[in-house]
Amino acid sequence: MAMVTTQRCRIRGTLPARFVQKRKTRGSSFSRQRVGHYPVMHMEPDHKIDDFMMYSEPDEEEEEELDAAAAAAAAEAELVSAGNHGSSGRRRGVITPQEVDVSAAAAERQPAGDADGAAAAGANIDPPSAVVKPFFQRCLPISYNVTDYIVARSLGTSKYMRLSVSDEYGTRHMLTTGMFKEFPISLMPSTLRQHRGPSATASARPTVVDKVFCSQWLSNSKIIMGTKCNKIKLYNTDNHSLYSIPQLVHLAPEANPPITPHGVYTIKLNPSKTLMATVGHLGRDVAIYRLPNLEPVCLGQKSHTEGILDLCWLDDDFLVSGGMDRQMALWRVDNYQQRSYFNDLGVDEDTEPPLPVISPLRIKKCTGADKVRAVIFNERNSEIVSLSTNAFLHVWDPERFYQKISRKLPHAMENVCLTQKDDASLYAVGSKSHFTLLDPRTLHHVKKVSARINGCSVKSLSFHRDILTIGTAVGAILFYDMRAGKYMESTMNSGRAVMLKCSRGFVHLEEAAMELMPNADYSPTIYTHCYDQSGTRLFAAGGPLSVTLRGHYAGIWR
Repeated sequence: MAMVTTQRCRIRGTLPARFVQKRKTRGSSFSRQRVGHYPVMHMEPDHKIDDFMMYSEPDEEEEEELDAAAAAAAAEAELVSAGNHGSSGRRRGVITPQEVDVSAAAAERQPAGDADGAAAAGANIDPPSAVVKPFFQRCLPISYNVTDYIVARSLGTSKYMRLSVSDEYGTRHMLTTGMFKEFPISLMPSTLRQHRGPSATASARPTVVDKVFCSQWLSNSKIIMGTKCNKIKLYNTDNHSLYSIPQLVHLAPEANPPITPHGVYTIKLNPSKTLMATVGHLGRDVAIYRLPNLEPVCLGQKSHTEGILDLCWLDDDFLVSGGMDRQMALWRVDNYQQRSYFNDLGVDEDTEPPLPVISPLRIKKCTGADKVRAVIFNERNSEIVSLSTNAFLHVWDPERFYQKISRKLPHAMENVCLTQKDDASLYAVGSKSHFTLLDPRTLHHVKKVSARINGCSVKSLSFHRDILTIGTAVGAILFYDMRAGKYMESTMNSGRAVMLKCSRGFVHLEEAAMELMPNADYSPTIYTHCYDQSGTRLFAAGGPLSVTLRGHYAGIWR
C-alpha cells in the first residue's frame, strides 16, 4: 500500500505535496490525527458528479459541416471508381432520362467550379435509393389540427398526408370539457324491478346481484362482468338486454367443496381476443370460453385449494393464476376443436356433457406472500409481477416459472389493485388513500400520490395511454395525467379536477334499513372499470363497501 507524505511518495515517481489534500477532522479527544499523517492515495481523486447533469451537445452547424464533408468525400470516391472502371453493361454515349435527372440534381448541389466535372461524370452516377417526398410534404407546413385531419380524410387526400391522432385525444377532450354523462344499468331481474319498495321479501334475496368485481368489453356492444354472488352477466348496449352465462362445472364431485361459492373476481381475454379466462363454479377452477360466442373450451382443476383472485395471459396459449392459498399456477390451453355446449349424441340439454379437463403445468408457492391479489405480465421485460395483500411485489421468470425477487411497497394497507402502462414502462399500485408509481426495472417507487378525496381507498386502476383512471370507495372516478404529473383539470372550470360522481345504484332495502340510517348518503365502491376500443365510453361497476350489505352499481359514461 502506498503511503503519501508531505515530503515523498512511496510509489513509482514522485507526487508533490501541493497535490495532496489533508483530511479534515474535528479536534476532539476521541478522533485525533497525528500531524503530518495523510490518507492513502492511489490515483487522482474523481470529480464530484451531481444527481443530474446535462452535457452540452455539439452545434448543429458543426454537425452539418461534418456530414456535408463526409458526403462529398464519399461521392468523389464513387465518381473516381466509376470513371476508372466504367460500366460494362451500358452502351457508350447513351444516357437514360433517370441519369439526366440525377446528374441535374448533382449539378445543383455542386459548387460553380465543379459543374463541368459533375456534368462529365453524370452518366456514371447510379440513381439514389431514397424516395423523394412530394412537394407539399417538403415545402408546405403540416397541420396537426384534428379538424384539418378530418377534412383531409373526407376529401380523400389523407393518403397523401401521413397523419395520425392519438387514441387518448377523444378521451382527454371529453373529460376536460365535461362531456361524459352517466347512463345507469340495472342488473336486477324483471321480477324484482316491480318490488323495489319495502314489500320486497327475503325470498328474493338470492336473486339480487351482489357487487360487480370484474368486467371486460367483448366488442363495441357487449360487456361481460363477474359478481361476488358467483354469477357471470353479459350486457348488450344495443338492445339493453342482460344475459346470464352458465358457469362450468365438472361432473366429478370434489372431496371438500366450499360451503359458499367464492365469487368471480377476474375475467381476462387473451391477446388475440379469441379466448376468455375466468373461474369455475366453485371459484377454485379455471374456466376457458371461446369468443365471440362464449362456447366452453375446457376446465382447469387440481391447482388451488382456495379461491382464485386473478388471472393473467402470457400469450394466446399460456396463462397464470394466483389465489388466496398463496400459490401461483401456470396453465396451457390446447387448441381444442370447436364444439357446442351440448353434444350431438342425443344428450338431454338439462344434463351438461363432460368438458375437457386440464391440469396446471407448474404450481409454486409465492414466498413471502399472504394472498396473491393481482397478477400482470410485463412483455417488455419478460417478467410476471404479482401483488400480495401484505404489501409486496413479487417478480417471476415466465420461462422457468420461479420467483426471482420481492420488493416491499411503501404503503402497507389495502393493496388490492395493480396495473401497468401499455408500453410496460410504469407500474401503478392502489392502496388505502394512495396510489404508487413504480419503475419496472428496479421496483423502486417513482412517485407516491395521495387520493384527492380524503379518506377514500383506491379500489381499481387502469391506464389509457397517458391517463391513469382511478376508481375509489366513495363512488368517485378520478383521472391522473401522466404527462402533466397531476390530476387532470377541467378546461371549463379553471383549477377544478375532473371527477365523475357515480349514482347510488341498488342496495337491498332490508339490509340497508338495518345498517344505514334513514336518508343516509350512500356511495358505491368502484371495484372495476374499463374503456371500450375507442376510449369514448367508460364502463364502471361495483357495489356497497360493507361486506354484509348486498347490492350493485353499473353504469356507462359516454
